[in-house]
Formats: sequence, structure tokens, C-alpha cells
Amino acid sequence: MAHAMRIHKVGGPDVMQYEQVEVAAPGAGQVKLKQHAIGVNYIDVYLRTGLYPQPAHPFIPGMEGAGEVIALGAGVTDLKVGDRVAYAGPPGGYATERLMPADRVVKIPDGIDYKTAAAMMLQGMTVRYLIRKTYKVDKNTTLLWHAAAGGVGLIACQWLKSIGATVIATAGGPEKCKMALDAGATHCIDYKKENFVERVKAITGGKLCDVVYDSIGKDTFPASLDCLKPLGLFVTFGNASGPIEAVNPTILSAKGSIYMTRPSLGNYISTRADLVETANDLFDVVKKGTVKINVNHTYALKDAAQAHKDLESRKTTGSIVLTP
Repeated sequence: MAHAMRIHKVGGPDVMQYEQVEVAAPGAGQVKLKQHAIGVNYIDVYLRTGLYPQPAHPFIPGMEGAGEVIALGAGVTDLKVGDRVAYAGPPGGYATERLMPADRVVKIPDGIDYKTAAAMMLQGMTVRYLIRKTYKVDKNTTLLWHAAAGGVGLIACQWLKSIGATVIATAGGPEKCKMALDAGATHCIDYKKENFVERVKAITGGKLCDVVYDSIGKDTFPASLDCLKPLGLFVTFGNASGPIEAVNPTILSAKGSIYMTRPSLGNYISTRADLVETANDLFDVVKKGTVKINVNHTYALKDAAQAHKDLESRKTTGSIVLTP
């Protein structure tokens, strides 16, 4: 019998209940997976608290994982039983087994294990679209990246270093700043001790940044806008401190006719071709060693509540994985 962490009503970490579940045979276009590792991300917190409402209860959180195909639905021809696959979305990952649309999983290349694959799909593909699509970073780009010692941030620092961009990171405390610098950040601002706007101005000699990447939300807004050059781009892609409240568009003109976007991975991998291209680009930099996935915390699936508590209290760095 399969097991899963199910949420019957939204709330704190302890609303997740470890329960027996029945996983049906795969329908047309689906595969059934035996999961070996499950990634934990801040979006799971948003699902659990109701910030991102789910259509029905109970539901199973979890947006990424890796496992082996154990059954195929009708019409699935490009996968076989025993294939090692990984995915990012839709929800349902906190489970020992699950169904997935076959066109939403990608084969894991040799040389990448299940834990690494589970920890990299959502975060790694997020970095890929942010730096390759949302803003096309090159060696002449100066950028600010908040929460650089988190899972997404550490992947970003490494990938951006390989491009040659100037990366100004923020992190909380000297240990986390060291992690960001070791990963490839050019500079790191300890936001607990320093005013990041003043430091960005000093580091850039007043020239400021081409783009700001912000997964913090409320606590870093609108100060992040003061780090941008005129016509710069503010990319808000997470709400770790809570969502940004209503924005009056005139603030964008007042700050230098800057741009603001709230992208989502789903829009960048909506077609099978885009998913495969994005995943393969990520697999390539990991296999080359350009990007190392730091799986710094592993919890049993049934201990997912503790994983969420540690994530929300900012006790974690790098990636978090649950094992069934």
C-alpha cells in the first residue's frame, strides 16, 4: 500500500498527515512512479498554508521528485517500465507512489542519482528560465540575487559564474554569505547587518543593477527597486517573507521607468519541447560539474512537517529532500 502526506485543511506544518493511499492504475497518457526522492520547496509551504489554493481537499503537496516507472498507461510509447525519471509539477509529490502525465516527466541521464534529480528539477529549471529567458544574462550583466544561500540561490550563483556575470548576493549571516561566495557570487551582502540598497550603490559605484531577482517578497520590497538602473528589470518569483502587497504602477516610472514581472516556471515549460529543452540544459550543466546540487538536508517522508518547520525558520541551506 502506498503512503502520502495529505492535507485535509490548510494551516501550519502539522496539518500534513502521513496516511495510506490507494494509487490507481495509470490512465491514458499517464505513468505510475515508485518514488525514490522528493524535493521540498517553498511553493509546498504556499500550498499547505492556502496562499496557493487547491481545488479539492484532501490534497498531497510536493512539486518535484524522482523515481522509476512501474506502470504505463495506454498510448505511452517513449517510456518503459524501469526508466528513471524526474519531474517538476503538478502537486502530489509527497507520496511513495504517484501518477504523472507521461509528457511531464523527463528521463534522468546516467551519472545523476535520484536524490540529486529530485532536488534539482524545480529549483534548477527555475534558475534556467530566470537567467536564460526572463532576462538573458551575459558577462556584461550586473545583478542582485536575494536569498543566495538557498537552494535556488546556490544553483544560480554557480550557473551565473560560468556565464561571467557580476553577481551581488544577499544572505543572512556570515556563514550563508560564505556559501554564496563559494558558489560563485562576486559580492555578498549580509542583510542582517547591512543595508542592501546602500551596499549595492557602493559596490556598483552608483551604476546599480540591470536586474534584481527576488524570492523574498514583502521584506525586500520596494527597496529592491532602488537597486535598479533606469529601465532595469525587477523579477519577483517568490514570497518567503509574505506576498508583496498592491503595487501602484506609478512607482515604476518614479524609480526610472523600470519593468516588473512575476514569472512562473509553468509558463516556461508549458510545451513538451520547452520542458525537454529546459531540463536538458540543466542536466548538461550538472553533468559537466558547472553546477553542483547541494542536497544539504534529508528527511524521511513522514517527517515532512519538520522539514517545513526548518525551511520556514530559515535553518536550511541548499536543497531539501524527502525519502520514502
